[in-house]
Amino acid sequence: YQVESFHTQSLSGPGVMAAVVRKIINTVKGPKAVGPYNQAVVVDKTVYVSGVIGLDPVTGDLVPGGVVPQTEMALKNMGEVLKAAGSSFGNVVKTTVLLADIKDYAAVNGVYTNFFTTNYPARAAYQAGALPKAALVEIEAVGIVGTIIDE
Repeated sequence: YQVESFHTQSLSGPGVMAAVVRKIINTVKGPKAVGPYNQAVVVDKTVYVSGVIGLDPVTGDLVPGGVVPQTEMALKNMGEVLKAAGSSFGNVVKTTVLLADIKDYAAVNGVYTNFFTTNYPARAAYQAGALPKAALVEIEAVGIVGTIIDE
């Protein structure tokens, strides 16, 4: 995988916050971005995963068969991005699910719970007017890099 680091100059003194590191995450194990964005960005210990759709990472095409296989592929792709960022599904704390049709909510949940198995992240789900490449589902996530202690 490719990781680029951007460092800001550390400043000190009263009222000046310490600088943080931003890492850009792109992995060949997930599909290339379909626009001017990165697969994920890590800032400090937080990973922000861009919206992922059900693209085959080899062909760049949506997987056929409807919302269930698209959701499976989207989440497999998300797993690769999380792994490249040093995180995992177990460290995701927030997701947003965008659906072409809200009637697919239950079908997407059926797949979603195969990837998020315990301590489910906070989540919002919406029907969108249109998704990139006419996808049926898009999922974005916010996660943590490192160990999480659950209380």
